[in-house]
Amino acid sequence: MKVSIIGGGGRVGSNTLYALQMGGVAKELVVIDVARELAEGEALDLRHGAALSASQKIYAGGTDAAAGSDIVIITAGLRRKPDESRLELINRNVSLFRSILQELKQVPLPDHAILLVVSNPVDILTYLAVKEFTLPPQRVMGLGTVLDTTRFRSLLAEYFGVAATDVKALILGEHGDSMVPVWSTATANGVPLQSLPGYDPAKMQEIFEFTKKSGAEVIRLKGGAGYAVGLAIREVVHAILLDRQQILPVSSLQMGLYGIDDVCLSVPTIVGRRGVEKQIEMKLADEELQALRRSAQVLKEIQAQVMG
Repeated sequence: MKVSIIGGGGRVGSNTLYALQMGGVAKELVVIDVARELAEGEALDLRHGAALSASQKIYAGGTDAAAGSDIVIITAGLRRKPDESRLELINRNVSLFRSILQELKQVPLPDHAILLVVSNPVDILTYLAVKEFTLPPQRVMGLGTVLDTTRFRSLLAEYFGVAATDVKALILGEHGDSMVPVWSTATANGVPLQSLPGYDPAKMQEIFEFTKKSGAEVIRLKGGAGYAVGLAIREVVHAILLDRQQILPVSSLQMGLYGIDDVCLSVPTIVGRRGVEKQIEMKLADEELQALRRSAQVLKEIQAQVMG
């Protein structure tokens, strides 16, 4: 099973490669980066650990090396310049992403291939890939709020003093400021959060607000996120390669769910070997539903600005 990462020399890409190497499911990992020597170095460093990890073929190459990949992951992206607006950064990343898609169109991929978008703004770029790349919509997805959901669960677990793997709480919508926490179904191993000792609505809101700004905080402290996002990407990759039929909040094209269409955002989605197997319209509280629709509108307004 072959996985190629475009942008594999960067922090997110390299952490993802390491997470996948430790996961042992993908047997062939390809590091693709415009900084070719950096990509070669990452591949070499990973290969040096092969004797202590799952047996894998790991190497660097150009975009053409992605040929035959089961999954292509795009993590390449640009950082904001001083005094640059969010929209200006979005436009630069859209331009870069389009150039990557153009190169990737020349690469032969199998019919079952999946494109996983991680670069930000992930929902906008996922929509762009759905509209402009060669794969059908169900085989194109973005990481969406998988990372936000992971952060959210981990922070809630810390607060309540319970196992992080027991906490089941979702964040839907945009991977950005309009993301939506789904409090109405949040539990710890089936126990509603409201029933746990220490539950306080104000504290819950504080945890969500910290979740929302966690990416910026990690950037402030260490220059960029890597470990958690690498694990979040691995979760999606393994769901695909192992055909787990796993419910994950990935970003995908909406076609009527919750009255939302023609935009990519995160809803509960069954992820398997065919990519987006099925989107689930779970019951939401009224305020959650309205917030999700507002999130869709925010994304549509950005789409209109960057895509015309």
